[in-house]
Order: sequence, then C-alpha cells, then structure tokens
Amino acid sequence: MDITEALEQSQPGLVGRVKDAIHKHKLNQRSEQTYLHWITRFVLFSDMKDPDALANEDRRLFLEYLNDRMRVSRARFNQASQALAFFYEDVLGKTPAGDNGCAAA
Repeated sequence: MDITEALEQSQPGLVGRVKDAIHKHKLNQRSEQTYLHWITRFVLFSDMKDPDALANEDRRLFLEYLNDRMRVSRARFNQASQALAFFYEDVLGKTPAGDNGCAAA
C-alpha cells in the first residue's frame, strides 16, 4: 500500500486537498512529499479516524509519541510539527489552541 492510500482511505479526496493547499503556498516537491509523509503517519497513528474529527489533543499525543517513544531527531520532530500545523490550519481549517502542547525534541 502506498503511504498516501491510507490517507485517502481515511477521507476520500483528502490527498487532493493537501496537495491543493501545498500548491497554493507554492511549496516545492520535497516539502509536498515530507508533509504527506507526516500527515499520513499522523492519520495512521490516530487509527484512521476521520481527519475532521481529530483534535489538538490527537496532535499532542502524536508529537509526544515521536519525541518520547520514537526518539526522532529535532529536525524530524520539527518537520512533523510543521506538517501537522499546516494540516490543521490550511487543510482542515482549524485554528490551533495555543501551542501544540509539546516541547521540541
């Protein structure tokens, strides 16, 4: 299964919405790949819940998982955090509740 297939299964048309938002911001192809990677991992971590139902608490739990359990590097943690901020704000249209509740790695 291609990684974006899981994202599409969680909500049909979601990959297109993410790509449209990326192109709107004129991000490069590598940023697109990175954002799609982290957004998909987040949706899979959240048991493929409908992305519109995901709350800031879900984002906080995922970032804590990356930091505490997976021990990703600071650079990867920041990539994931930026991708999720983009996903929530530019794709889902949700405003963040303060910060994401998780300190940098």
